[in-house]
Amino acid sequence: MDFDDRQEFEFAEKGLIAAPDALEIFNANGDVIWSQKAFAFVEDADAPGSANPSLWRNTQLNHAYGLFEVMDGIYQVRGYDLSNITFIKGEEGWIVFDPLSNIETAKAALDLINKELGMRPVTGVVISHSHGDHFGGIKGVVEEADVQSGKVSVIAPEGFEEHAVSENVYAGNAMLRRADYMYGKNLEPSAVGRLGVGLGVGMPGGMASYISPSVTISKTGEELTVDGVKMVFQLTPGTEALAEMNTWFPTKKALWMAENCTGTLHNLYTLRGAQVRDGNAWAFYIMESLKLYGNEAEVVFQAHNWPHWGKDLIPAYFTNTAAMYKFINDQTLLYINQGYTSDEISNMLTLPDDLEKVWYTRQYYGTVAHDAKAVYQRYMGWYDANPVNLNPLTPSESAKKLVEYMGDANKVLAMAKKDFDKGEYQWVVEVTNAIVFANPKNENARLLCADALEQLGYQAESGVWRAAYLTGAKELREGAPTSGISSTRSGDMVRAMSPTMLFDYIGIHLDSNAAQDLNMVMNVNVAGDGEYCLTVKSGVLLYQRGTQAKSPDVTVSVPKQAIALLLTSDALNNELVQVEGNKSLLEILYANMIDFDPYFNIVEP
Repeated sequence: MDFDDRQEFEFAEKGLIAAPDALEIFNANGDVIWSQKAFAFVEDADAPGSANPSLWRNTQLNHAYGLFEVMDGIYQVRGYDLSNITFIKGEEGWIVFDPLSNIETAKAALDLINKELGMRPVTGVVISHSHGDHFGGIKGVVEEADVQSGKVSVIAPEGFEEHAVSENVYAGNAMLRRADYMYGKNLEPSAVGRLGVGLGVGMPGGMASYISPSVTISKTGEELTVDGVKMVFQLTPGTEALAEMNTWFPTKKALWMAENCTGTLHNLYTLRGAQVRDGNAWAFYIMESLKLYGNEAEVVFQAHNWPHWGKDLIPAYFTNTAAMYKFINDQTLLYINQGYTSDEISNMLTLPDDLEKVWYTRQYYGTVAHDAKAVYQRYMGWYDANPVNLNPLTPSESAKKLVEYMGDANKVLAMAKKDFDKGEYQWVVEVTNAIVFANPKNENARLLCADALEQLGYQAESGVWRAAYLTGAKELREGAPTSGISSTRSGDMVRAMSPTMLFDYIGIHLDSNAAQDLNMVMNVNVAGDGEYCLTVKSGVLLYQRGTQAKSPDVTVSVPKQAIALLLTSDALNNELVQVEGNKSLLEILYANMIDFDPYFNIVEP
C-alpha cells in the first residue's frame, strides 16, 4: 500500500467549517456516550506494534469530525456517531438525511449546524435504509407530533418499517450482545485497545428512538420536492440493507449513495448477526447508479466516512467498489462449484492486485474472508455436505471429549505455548478455547487463549475483527460484563410493531417446551386494526388475521396504540386491556415467557 497517497485524507478534511477542540457527548445522567477526545492518541502518530498500520491510518481518517460543507447547500456532521448526519438546505429549513443512532448524538449535531449556520427548523427527514444507526436519533431532530400532523415528512424506502423493526427486535437481544464484540464497546480506546471500526470510530451509547415513515418510496425514478429541494430516488433492495435507497439531487449534481458505497469494504455478513446480503445485487445497483447519475455527478456522499469529488474519480470509485462485491460473490461460487467448503474458500480468496491496492475498499469493516462465508451461506447454508458435520456435538461436549483424548491439559498448554512463541496464534486460540469450554475454570488455558486473541487483534486490519479479538481476550481475563453504558431502546421500535409482528415476538419469548401442556384459543380485537385469532398448540403460538373463533377460551380487546402492552403480564392489570374468559390461561402463557439476559457468555460456555 502507498502510505504517501493522501487523497482520502484530503477528502476527509475538505470543507471543514467548525469542530469543537475536544468532542464528548453526554446522556441525561452525565455519562459520556460518545467521545472523539478518547481517540486523540492517533493524531500525528505512527502506528505502534500493537496496531495494524492500515487500520491505524483508517482510524486517523475517521477521527476527522465536525461540520463540513459537501457543496453549496449540502452539509454533513461527521464523527458525531458511527454514521453521518446530512443536512440539505431547503427554502425554509433543513432536510435531514439519516439522523444517526441516538437522540443525544443527533441533537448535538443539529445544535452544531444551527449554531454555525443559523437556526433553521427541520422540514423533512429522509431515512436511507433500515439499520438503526440511520434512524435511531430521529427524535433528536423532530417531534413525533409534527410528523403525525404532516408538518414534517419522514421519507423511507418501501419495506423499511418491516425490516427495521424485525431486524432490531426479533433477535435484538443477541445482536446487542454480539455488538459488544463487533464494536468493542467495553474496550477503552488506545494503542492496545479499541481503534476505529472502518465506518467510524465506534458505536455510541444513548437513547435510540423511532418514528414511522409518513412517505414511502416505491420505485426507482420517483421524484419528490421537499422544502423546494428536488430529489430523485433509486431503490437498491437487498444491497447493504434489505430496504435501501440512493438519492440524486439533479440541480446540484450531487449523489447520495446511502451505505452502498463507503470508505471501506462493507459486510455481506455483519458480525453482530443479520440476514446475509447479496453481493451480486450490491454490485448491480452500484453499476446502475453509475449508469443513471455517474456521468453527471460532481460529488458522491454517503452515510459513513467522507465524500468523493470529481467527475474523473467517481466512475472509478463506483467501479472499484462494485468489483469487490462481485469478485467475492462470483469467486466464492466458482469454488463452491468445485466442492470447496466455507472455511476452505475463505482462506483461498486472494484479491486481484489492482483491487488490493485501493484505499477506500480496504478491509476495515467487512473482510473478504467473512464476506465469502456469507456468499456460501446464502447459496449453500450451514451444511458442508460432509455427514460428519450433519449433527455435531455441542461445543462443550466436543471440548470435553477432545480434552479427554488429549489426556493431559497441562501438556497441551505447554505445546500451545511453544506454538504461541512461533506466532501460530489462530491454532493456539482454537486449542486453548477447547480447554476453556471443557473446563472454564482452567485459568492457564483462559490466559493463554486471551494472549493469543490479543495478538490476532493487534495484527487485524479490520477494526471489527480487532474489537472481537480484544473483547474475547478481555472477557477471558475478567469474565463477561454484568452492566454497562450502551445504546438504550426507548420502546419506540416495539410500539411500532404491527399486531402480527408483536404476536411473533411473543412467540419468540415463549418457552414452548416448558409450556407444552398449554393449549388454548384466544380472540384478539385490536381497535383501529382488526380481528385476530391466536392458537397456542402444545406451547407454540400461531395466529390468523381477519378471523375469530366462535368459542374462544379467552378474548382480549386492546387499542392499536397500546398493543405492546400484550408483551408482559402487566397487560392483565391494565385498564386499556380488556380480558374476557379464562384469564388463568394467559397467566400460564406469561409465566412461561423468558426474559433475555443481555450479557450471555460468548467466549466460554
